[in-house]
Amino acid sequence: MSLLDDPTIGIDRPVLRVDGLNVDIADGRRALRDVSFEIRQGETVALVGESGSGKTLTCRAVLGLLPPGVTIEGGAVTLGSGESAVELTGARPATWKRLRGNRIAAVFQDPGSYLNPSLTIGHQVAEQLRVRGGLARRAARERSRELLREVGIHDAERVDRLYPFQLSGGMLQRVLIAIAISLGPELLIADEATTALDTVVQAEILDLLDRLQRSHRLSLLLVTHDLAVVARTSHRVMVMYAGELVESGPTEEVLRDPRHPYTQALLRVASLGDWSRRTLETIDGQPPAAGEEITGCRFAARCAHSGPGCAEGVIPFREVRPGHLARCVRDRVAA
Repeated sequence: MSLLDDPTIGIDRPVLRVDGLNVDIADGRRALRDVSFEIRQGETVALVGESGSGKTLTCRAVLGLLPPGVTIEGGAVTLGSGESAVELTGARPATWKRLRGNRIAAVFQDPGSYLNPSLTIGHQVAEQLRVRGGLARRAARERSRELLREVGIHDAERVDRLYPFQLSGGMLQRVLIAIAISLGPELLIADEATTALDTVVQAEILDLLDRLQRSHRLSLLLVTHDLAVVARTSHRVMVMYAGELVESGPTEEVLRDPRHPYTQALLRVASLGDWSRRTLETIDGQPPAAGEEITGCRFAARCAHSGPGCAEGVIPFREVRPGHLARCVRDRVAA
């Protein structure tokens, strides 16, 4: 049974809730506007959009890793629910030290830049287990090798003694995933974690994340620009444009019946499964600069369906079908 066929997915408690998140960049411009979503236990939610749409900024706000001068100016980010709930907005460094790795973890693209080139792989995996997990040196080393095997590195004893420069990009990403899951987090954020990898290795990493999610009951926020990845891996998809969510809903439904013109445009460009097409399609125009002030729909300047009502006031993010939301003044536009 595939991940997407699992009937238990999505019936448990929320692991992450983001309510009305606003983020301003250094000069006071608003880069994220009223971003709201939740991720339930054991669920994969994909966040998609062009470069500069705000995907990574959203992740860094959730992780408490915003760059200097970038600040949360409204909204709430809550990890867990009930007695285990922790408000992350404005959390102190001591709180983040307790949460990162133990309850929330992340992997990013370019895995080599996140590992120390002067330390062996085994040392770096074991260090997390000793410093954060409290294991003794020998126990941490044994557990680090178990983790390397769990992420598909079969010759763990040999890799354990190697340095990062001796491994391929795919192997390095497996190492980072091993470190990320080592303390048993509830939520894993994978921000373009397969972007720099070739197609075969990308598929292997996605299969690995699928398998680990099952075995660890992880919740996964998968950030990508690849709709083929979204179709293959996620239960729900959120589409982001110019710092706003413009559509969200069950993946199969959104990809089959997109209700926002931007989602439709992304699907035309991706042409999922249409390998016979010879002409490369693009989306006309350019996205607005981060934080650019725009009245009405932020996609209107690039939208073939825009009209007078699109430039008036705030466009609501409304439910078009149960669980399926879109930020468009029209009930339906032709794909």
